[in-house]
Amino acid sequence: MELSERARRLQPSATLAAAAQAKKLKASGLDVISLTVGEPDFITPAHIEDAAIRAIKSGKTSFYTPTAGLLELREAICADLKRRYGLEYSPEEILATDGAKFALYTLFQAILDEEDEVLLPIPSWVSYAEQVRLAAGVPIFVPTNEAKEFKVTVADLENHRSDKTKALILNSPSNPTGMIYSADELRAIGEWAVEHDILIVADDIYNQLVYNGSEAVSIITTSEAIRQQTIVIDGVSKTYSMTGWRLGYAAGRKDIIQAMVRIASQSTSNPAAASQYAAIEAYNGTQENVEKMRQAFEDRLNHAYELLEEVPGFHTVKPRGAFYLFPNVREAMEKTGFSDINDFVAALLREALVATVSGESFGSKDHLRISYATDLTLVEEAIRRIKHFVETHQK
Repeated sequence: MELSERARRLQPSATLAAAAQAKKLKASGLDVISLTVGEPDFITPAHIEDAAIRAIKSGKTSFYTPTAGLLELREAICADLKRRYGLEYSPEEILATDGAKFALYTLFQAILDEEDEVLLPIPSWVSYAEQVRLAAGVPIFVPTNEAKEFKVTVADLENHRSDKTKALILNSPSNPTGMIYSADELRAIGEWAVEHDILIVADDIYNQLVYNGSEAVSIITTSEAIRQQTIVIDGVSKTYSMTGWRLGYAAGRKDIIQAMVRIASQSTSNPAAASQYAAIEAYNGTQENVEKMRQAFEDRLNHAYELLEEVPGFHTVKPRGAFYLFPNVREAMEKTGFSDINDFVAALLREALVATVSGESFGSKDHLRISYATDLTLVEEAIRRIKHFVETHQK
């Protein structure tokens, strides 16, 4: 029996594949440093873990919850949105999901019909395009470059708009570039989207991880009309170091959210109850650990960026948020005799024992992605290995 066409065409996550390869080599005894997955190396704060343990011991996690998530959780998410953005959402405008990735997946299933187009600025996170395709949609790639800090303009978007354009994905701060749109840039894009009735998918998962005085503005704060045109995707994984808990959410127009709830009811039923109680505490409890982690990432960014600038042929636009560096390594590839970014990344792993992710999966054959969401000592050692590799392989 043949697999379905969608399964045959689906590309696996390049990030997870690179991480798995690094783990396999490390398990074989090699001293591999993995800078692949965007996963904070901090343990989930104790007060969040304790909340989940209390819920388990009291029997609260033994049963199904509402598909959209516990009312208490959705109220906590609404309170968090009010605290951060000054905006009122109701629990009926919230869907809690098994990670923010599933929130995106459910959204595309809810809004896309066959051949509907979704504008996707690139470089971009590896799963967006595949999720659009899984919903029978068509990702339309909108190129950006370093000269524009990897940001699209209204003119760029208009050049790629068609009668089939249904949605636009915006990720600010961005994975993989770490760039951030300003309020004026977001307002201009939002007004354009409202004018053409294009749904904005605002992936704000890194919104609280910004550095060196930068500010991440959510597009929903720029006007009420733009907010009504936007579905926000967020979650606890990055901000609270809870990647393993798998708890994300979507917030926006009630009709879209309730359509997503119906889809979730026929797929996952509901997020894990223990994770929901942990997330309630994450949103309602002390935010002290969020700032501590942000400061640690800022320190890592500044140190790692300086070291990376010393690598011959590496050129990096300094990120303002998230926890990735996205250097242009074309010159380094030419110096070392590589023409293909995948071969260069493979050689770094094989010879320097440093695992990175090819930029090709993000939409660029000139870049690679480095995650500094790991111990600073390891990041520094990895970059030293990369520098040694380039210096010793120069033609």
